[in-house]
Amino acid sequence: MVIVPLSKSSDELGTPRPGAPEAGERAVDAGHINWVRVAAAGSLALSGVLLMSGRKRAGLAVAVSGTALAMLDQQDSLKAWWETLPIYLDDVQMMLGRAQGAVDNLSAQREKLHNIITG
Repeated sequence: MVIVPLSKSSDELGTPRPGAPEAGERAVDAGHINWVRVAAAGSLALSGVLLMSGRKRAGLAVAVSGTALAMLDQQDSLKAWWETLPIYLDDVQMMLGRAQGAVDNLSAQREKLHNIITG
């Protein structure tokens, strides 16, 4: 029985993908370590260990520093999220308004039913 692959990636075919780095650039990128990301991950892991061991204040302080480092590393994602936040807040406010209207309607119907029953 022979297994034939249906598709091959561009790396397997030997042709570079559009926008892919050249072979020399890959070697440089492969040796590059993002120390900010490593520090953020390490401090978040350490905060979990501290919290699990009962050292809440130290764990919280380390978690805050790890979160700050992660935010520093992900500035573009954070900026995009921050720019879309008002849209989500408007949607949540609209849903809360609808829920408040439904609760008010239910309360009015309950009051009418109470008046009918008590006569």
